[in-house]
Amino acid sequence: MAESPGLARRGCLSPEGILREIQINLLECKVCFEMFNTQQRERRPQNLSCGHVLCLECITALSHPLLRKLECPFCRHLCTVDSTSHCQVLGDLQELLLSRVPPPASPPHRSRGGFTLAAGPTCTTLHLHAAFGGWGTLINPTGIAVLGSSGSIVVVHDGKKRVVVFNLQGRKLQSFGQKGKANGEICYPIDVAVTPSGHVVVTDAGDRAVKVFTSRGNHMVTVKDSFQLPWGVDTDSCGQILVSDVQAGTLSQVKVDYNHPGVILERQTPISDLQCPKAVACCRLTGNTAVMEHGATERHQYRRLRVFSKDFHLLYQTDSFSLALQSTMKLNMSGVAFDRDGDVIVIDSNQGMICSLGKLQNGPVLTPLIADHLIRPVGLVLLNNTLITLDSGDHTVKIYSATSDTGPLV
Repeated sequence: MAESPGLARRGCLSPEGILREIQINLLECKVCFEMFNTQQRERRPQNLSCGHVLCLECITALSHPLLRKLECPFCRHLCTVDSTSHCQVLGDLQELLLSRVPPPASPPHRSRGGFTLAAGPTCTTLHLHAAFGGWGTLINPTGIAVLGSSGSIVVVHDGKKRVVVFNLQGRKLQSFGQKGKANGEICYPIDVAVTPSGHVVVTDAGDRAVKVFTSRGNHMVTVKDSFQLPWGVDTDSCGQILVSDVQAGTLSQVKVDYNHPGVILERQTPISDLQCPKAVACCRLTGNTAVMEHGATERHQYRRLRVFSKDFHLLYQTDSFSLALQSTMKLNMSGVAFDRDGDVIVIDSNQGMICSLGKLQNGPVLTPLIADHLIRPVGLVLLNNTLITLDSGDHTVKIYSATSDTGPLV
């Protein structure tokens, strides 16, 4: 059985903690996030030929109705429905653990009214204002960006058309980027960014390329043969594209001619000593660039946030261990963004949290922003006085604001 996409090394945990991690990360389908259940046919854990495990309902939903084939949503291996088999070991494990372990409690830092700390900085809780999407409208979304002053929201996901554009009310405006490897198609999108001129930039891990489209979805240029595995992407105020390469350990800067399709003006690699860099964010106010590293030693994994100047000189850095020394909360950073004042905002996907670290010049000032209604946030953007996050846990876009008025849940 392949490693669960949601299971990471957890360092030193108590036996009870290990059991809770197993229950959360192994005993639920990582597509629909429903618990496996051997007593319900549609919830039975099924082995794909690649080794990953999905529930029978998701296998049926993802497979072609006539060809009875599907692409594994985690490793992209082509599987047939007829080759799937019941995962007996997970069924037995579930029966064993659920008879002994109580359901996992909410993390101690969460509360019904928002995010609170026993001691520390003043809480600045944002409230859920609206949400839209859901399974089918969005399938395993991975990246989000805002298109222009209109505030249209761009999301990349695993649907037949990889890029979807919504308005702020959740109405689908358009979609483009057909699934595939042909010119103008997108194989496996990881992240998305929008230039000041409105061009949409997508990192395609399946094609090991960066692809640029107009706001209407017309393909302009593909930057290929220079990346090992492109991951995070953002653009600066001049429209230059910043791309992290998780395998090469680099941050690249690409300049394209948006007036002439197919023209790449310049590509350089200003940073080449990163450890598994993923999320990238560029501050439009200062020009600073933040990169989230997912490093590892022989004994544990760690997350390190590094912030560089406009000329790519290191300004400051912090990591999960350093933050834990300053707070009663353990923050496992996974994503990063800047707000309009230049403050650094980080995501903790595992715990479903979003926090502000301030400007970092004098050290991080940890301020919780969101801890409710999030399952597994994977991306965020800020628009005016709202924070818009992409939650892959329930395949939705969620809009938060300082007011407590709840809008429509589409």
